[in-house]
Amino acid sequence: MTRAVGRQTGHGGRGPLGWWLRLSAIVVRPVVRLMFRFRWAGQQHVPRTGGVILMANHVSKLDPFSIARFTWDAGRIPRFLVKEGLFGVFFVGAVLRGARQIPVRRGTNEATTALRAAEQALRDGEAVVVYPEGTVTRDPDWWPMQGKTGLARLWLATDVPVIPVAQWGQQRSWDYHTGKFRLFPRKRVVVVAGPPVDLSYFRGRPVTPEALREITDTAFSAVRDLLAVERDEPAPDGFWLVGERTHP
Repeated sequence: MTRAVGRQTGHGGRGPLGWWLRLSAIVVRPVVRLMFRFRWAGQQHVPRTGGVILMANHVSKLDPFSIARFTWDAGRIPRFLVKEGLFGVFFVGAVLRGARQIPVRRGTNEATTALRAAEQALRDGEAVVVYPEGTVTRDPDWWPMQGKTGLARLWLATDVPVIPVAQWGQQRSWDYHTGKFRLFPRKRVVVVAGPPVDLSYFRGRPVTPEALREITDTAFSAVRDLLAVERDEPAPDGFWLVGERTHP
């Protein structure tokens, strides 16, 4: 398996910016600053160039705003896998398409199309943000749920670095569990990245459902452990799954 090598440019990992990306940066950055009081950590772990998977936990529908800002400040342009329905929303869809985000039609065979698009983005040297849970965590204590194995498939197909990113605090602004939406006063939000997860043990092994699960749980455990440090609490032994805790 060979490591994907991305396009190198004179602009760090961002490369030339199109009109929609410039507009997104102009609009999103001040809006996000109004919503949150940020603390970043670990941006040195995000490679400045080349394909990279940024793997994050999901605590609020506002998460993409904070991790987009974090990734941009780390010198990269984030590409998200976004629910296809948002591409039909007035203006939002135009921005998503213009910023080259990746539509996902969940629950269908066409979801594999999104994975192929993400693979190509990684081979082209881009930074792809992945929420392995696929939705906001249902864990009542906000710990990560068990991740879906698309993460493992992306890594096996590209062998790019997988950077764990823990997020915390966005749920105080928009609580998915209760539906409460309170932007003010601004909430403190932490986004911290760790070093690349060592998945070398899995290279060359047969690709089985069990291997995909093991790769995903091994990688996502790094996010859970980063989150435990930020929360100053012991991490659970496993992941939440359909109302139960399940061990990786």
